[in-house]
Amino acid sequence: MPASRPIWKGQLRLSLVSIPVELFSAAKTGAKPSFRQIHEPTGKPIHYEKVVAGVGPVDKDEIIKGFEYEKGDYVLLTDDEIDAVRLETRKTLELTQFVGACAIDPIYYDKSYFVVPTDELAEDAFRVIRDALRKTQKVGLGQLAMRGKEYLAAIKPSGTGLMLETLHYEDEIRKSDPFFSQISNKKAEPDLLEVATALIEKKTAAFDAKAFKDHYQAALHELIQRKMKNKGRKITADDSDEPKRPSGSNVVDLMAALKESLEGGKTSPSARRKPAEKKAPAKATAKKTTTTARKKAS
Repeated sequence: MPASRPIWKGQLRLSLVSIPVELFSAAKTGAKPSFRQIHEPTGKPIHYEKVVAGVGPVDKDEIIKGFEYEKGDYVLLTDDEIDAVRLETRKTLELTQFVGACAIDPIYYDKSYFVVPTDELAEDAFRVIRDALRKTQKVGLGQLAMRGKEYLAAIKPSGTGLMLETLHYEDEIRKSDPFFSQISNKKAEPDLLEVATALIEKKTAAFDAKAFKDHYQAALHELIQRKMKNKGRKITADDSDEPKRPSGSNVVDLMAALKESLEGGKTSPSARRKPAEKKAPAKATAKKTTTTARKKAS
């Protein structure tokens, strides 16, 4: 059994079958360096206080939740009143619908959790649901309440267990029209599309998360180690390896770039650039030479 504490305990229900399960966060915390805000003159950490205008700092016991229904007017709710809101989904996640495994747009996915049966007695029914979802290639949908919110959730098989992924509700997703409305519906050029498609096929492989590393976090760790070795003194970043942005005089031809990428970078840089320099007119050069010769003769 995992060493971490479950964030939710309840029943996973399919029709008349109920299975006691626990949820564990699939994401690790502490994998990235975290920072504190520091008061530079003293080197001491910044602390935050809960204050009321005209009163000053207040005790935690004096704080309750309030919903602002008009500017400056609040409906006040105590923790007991909020806890008294009983939802069946607080203890039960019922699978009410099933959809194809690829039917949910990725934009709806939020966070991932491992679903684990609480004991050996629950494993038989747990395996039946897991294997049935895998055989039908379906995802189960339901709702559960935790941490003061009711979530829409998708259940799917993952290894020997189940994975629960919370989903955004429809009203939480921005409409794409304001962002995409200025993009033309014009299709890509067939010859460019053919080369790009070939490049995609060439780079297609099975997904392996271990192949991707967080370079930014690694650089931060390296920076922290350098600062520690220099006993906190300021260090200057080396930007000599910073990639240069293309300028107007270095326009890359799209077809040449795609073909070079497909061939593995064999095309010379000069073949990929459009001419940027303009030669001086021949007449102007001749006129200048003639004028110089006349001055010498005189």
